[in-house]
Amino acid sequence: MAETQTATSRSPGNGKTAARTRRRWPTSLVLGVILVGLVVGVALLSFFWTPYNPTAINVRARLSPPGTPGYPFGTDRVGRDLVTQLMVGARNSLYVSIVATFVSIIIGTAIGLFTAAAAPRWQSIVTRAVDVGVAIPGIIVALVIATALQPGNTASIVAIIIWFIPVAARVAIGPAKQVLTLDFVEAAYAYGRGKMFILFNHVLPNISSIVIVQASVMFAIGILAEAALSFIGIGAQPPTASWGRLLKEAQSLIDVSPSMMVFPGVAIMVAVLGFNLLGDGLRSYLDPRQVFRQGDA
Repeated sequence: MAETQTATSRSPGNGKTAARTRRRWPTSLVLGVILVGLVVGVALLSFFWTPYNPTAINVRARLSPPGTPGYPFGTDRVGRDLVTQLMVGARNSLYVSIVATFVSIIIGTAIGLFTAAAAPRWQSIVTRAVDVGVAIPGIIVALVIATALQPGNTASIVAIIIWFIPVAARVAIGPAKQVLTLDFVEAAYAYGRGKMFILFNHVLPNISSIVIVQASVMFAIGILAEAALSFIGIGAQPPTASWGRLLKEAQSLIDVSPSMMVFPGVAIMVAVLGFNLLGDGLRSYLDPRQVFRQGDA
């Protein structure tokens, strides 16, 4: 009898533990971590080692096909090693995307939090302004801003930040307003907590999973935007390596050396796919309902 009571008293705890134990990473999250880890690892490696100097030119080896001894991916029109260019290009793409995404997420989330807690009149004004910012095609905004500045990574970063801020704000406003209507927030107000304390200690932690998922998606878009801006000559300038600029240089040589376009295109695809899978996997993994679904299985 005692053993039965002991087993019964422990069953709730054991059920919760089993549910946590059975909670697995979604396949998309695993694949996303692998692909993103690959891109980040290559970018970090480029700080310490590359097969050749990124600016080294070997005119005699120009337009070498893939598989040439010493040049597994071939060379470009001035004889630079494509493996080296891709490695340094990964570093440049991640730098632009990460800086732009972090700055825009911080500013956009702050705007979303304060808008959610503002008076209805200000909520309406800011929300309409954010909707207008989101409705304008982002790449057009990036082009206008980047062309107004001197071409380079700084222009790309500023353009992407201004493009991303309304998106991040719109993502944060709705969930933040929902959290502010919950009972524990009302209790915090009744307890005497200030608005700033509630926003950053109660609301922000409850919408953090949404912000994290959105950031992973914005990383992917940032890589595409950086490649597009470099492709049209507004982004990274020579001698800085960039996947978008490699595609631009390969465009006029597609009949002579098609591999010059294939490899940077695949690199962009892998990076974007990795961040998209990571975002999709995080969305599933951070969903609190998943614990109960797997616990009931």
